[in-house]
Amino acid sequence: MTPSTKRESSVEQDARNEGRAAGGARRRRRGSRRRRSGTGLAPLLPHILTTCNLAAGFYAIAKASTGDPVQASWAILAAGIFDVLDGRAARMTNSVSKFGMEYDSIADTVSFGVAPAMIAFHAGHFMELGWTGWVMAFVFTACASLRLARFNVTAGTYRGRFDGLPSPAAAGVVVSTVWFVTFLRDAGINVNVPAVLPAIGVALVGLLMVSPIPYRSNKDLPNLSGYRAIVIVVMIFTALIAMPQVSFFIVGIVYVLSGPLELLYRYRTGKSLELIAPEGEASEKSQGPTLVKEEGPS
Repeated sequence: MTPSTKRESSVEQDARNEGRAAGGARRRRRGSRRRRSGTGLAPLLPHILTTCNLAAGFYAIAKASTGDPVQASWAILAAGIFDVLDGRAARMTNSVSKFGMEYDSIADTVSFGVAPAMIAFHAGHFMELGWTGWVMAFVFTACASLRLARFNVTAGTYRGRFDGLPSPAAAGVVVSTVWFVTFLRDAGINVNVPAVLPAIGVALVGLLMVSPIPYRSNKDLPNLSGYRAIVIVVMIFTALIAMPQVSFFIVGIVYVLSGPLELLYRYRTGKSLELIAPEGEASEKSQGPTLVKEEGPS
């Protein structure tokens, strides 16, 4: 091969390499444009996860109707996991949309509104109360639906707080109660309570969902670091692993009570919450959603 032939071959090879690099760059740009524009398969992932949430809720209703509240409760837990994942997937794939938000609300209404009420109705023997038991269970479903609709159209009142008890937390209270009662019965403890008591409890939890009582969100949890954080995390996981039925029940009850108790504490002490200000306005402080502590002579 002559020197000129070698040079020509080298030039051709360089041209081919440049062509491959340019083609790869174009493919990457097209993939990036597809992700930004919401085309391709990645944006479907949030909707698939939301559908799994809906399927878990439907399965919970079916199992509750056939007299298996424990399996139904596990399905609600699975629905909660899918509900967390679909939002994260939407943000990761840059595919947050109005359609996705509405679809997620429909799935949540089934999984955290209808299914828990069905579990409570059958496990708590609400049918013994006649139409009253039906109404008590329906209050939960109606309040969950209203809670989710309100969440879609309002930004909330207080920074780092939910307006009312979140519907997944309300469903978690029902689920953890079923697990706790099952645990007691397996331990040989006879749990027989009048059907009216769990019916009233379910209705009250439902009303907390549409109440103006602020509840802490995960964005407002205290920042813990170092040794203290490690100790708390280890204690929580140890409790959940050792006695999950009891631990989940206690956590659920504590969270439900935390809203009214914190509201009462802030009212008595005069400590305020930061309001979410409308655009263009500075944030303010408020005593609470309905309670105003007036200043007077001491």
